[in-house]
Amino acid sequence: MTAPRATAPRTPLGRRFGLLMGALLLSSLGNGLCFPFTSIYVSQLLGLGGRAAGGYFIAMAAASFAAALAGGPLADRGGPHRVGALGAAALAAGYALLAPAGAVPLVLASGVCVGVGFGLFYASIVGVVDTAVPESGRRAAFAIRHIVNNAGIGLGSVAAGLALHGTDTPEGTLRWLYLANGLAALPLIAVILGVRPRARPEANVAKEANEAKERSGDAQPSGPGPTYRSLLRARPMALLILAQALFAIVGFTQIEATVPLLLHDRMAVTLGWVSVVVAANSFALIALQPLLRGRLERLPETVVLAGGPVLWAVAFGCGLGAALAGEAAPAAVRYGLLLAFAVLFAAGELMYSSAFYPLLLRWSGEEAVGRASALASLAWNLGTASGPPLGLFIVAHASATGSWLALALGAAAAFTVTAALYGRTAST
Repeated sequence: MTAPRATAPRTPLGRRFGLLMGALLLSSLGNGLCFPFTSIYVSQLLGLGGRAAGGYFIAMAAASFAAALAGGPLADRGGPHRVGALGAAALAAGYALLAPAGAVPLVLASGVCVGVGFGLFYASIVGVVDTAVPESGRRAAFAIRHIVNNAGIGLGSVAAGLALHGTDTPEGTLRWLYLANGLAALPLIAVILGVRPRARPEANVAKEANEAKERSGDAQPSGPGPTYRSLLRARPMALLILAQALFAIVGFTQIEATVPLLLHDRMAVTLGWVSVVVAANSFALIALQPLLRGRLERLPETVVLAGGPVLWAVAFGCGLGAALAGEAAPAAVRYGLLLAFAVLFAAGELMYSSAFYPLLLRWSGEEAVGRASALASLAWNLGTASGPPLGLFIVAHASATGSWLALALGAAAAFTVTAALYGRTAST
């Protein structure tokens, strides 16, 4: 009889992290209430046309870019919590502004506020989460944050669908949903400020001693700290930021935008089954996290990160198998392969979320977490802007098998970068 294998105890993530995730869930749920409807709301229901809707998203993108660049250094100098709370406040104001909107200036003002909110929030949330958990709990914390964000958006979308179903006045209903979205961000402001670590007495004594040295002229001048340029000059960080953009381009945006269209238009999968596949991916994220957590934490972070696109390539291979099987194949085979795609893709998502941000924190150092987070946010925005048009172009010009092969090749490209990242760090 063999003795049972000992397992390392799991690190408790603590009450502060639980509060933060609860507030983030509520805020994400609010985003889900309105996320798919903004262009329709502005252009059609408000009657402002496609130009106004395009202006909203252009204003949001430009403001997000500028706010992220400014928010990174602010988070590094003054701490991430004030920047994160300011970002959440801008999001609340931006979404609430769309509720009474009836003219283009208010729509554009909303876009600017939402963009500033996203830029500041994502330049600081990594530091906020990191200070809420012990270092040994980082990987689990960021995986849970990914799940919470997706679950909130999914629940919000379902709630919005129920609220809009059969309504005679969708404009009026959406006005209330935008107001609810703004209100849902308010608890996040309070929680981010409330989970700030309190300075210890000895830390205050050290701070006063340093201030006294500065007044007497004995203190050594401190350098300006890392800049965006110096961060990107470090090859591992540059590869990590490139990997972030590729994960968005070839992975996350494809399951959100391309795969549903590919299933419905190229493979004649009903909308009901498309919904089942998307829901299976969301449920798999929740179910797999506790099962994979211990296994992933025993592996080096670079190995886990490289494993994500490998699983995505296998998942796209399952989709390819379903396409090759065709409509003549038994339903259990065809839809079983599509469900396997959803589950394997979710496992790849968890590998990304449990490894990327811990690596970002480790390689940036405490003095540059904000700047590194801002770079990651900008790379993500680049990926989410370019991924859907690329995927939709592929579906429009390729067969079902060709589209799945192209998606698998994209995952292989992401693996190439993460494998180079592993080789680079393993040799240093």
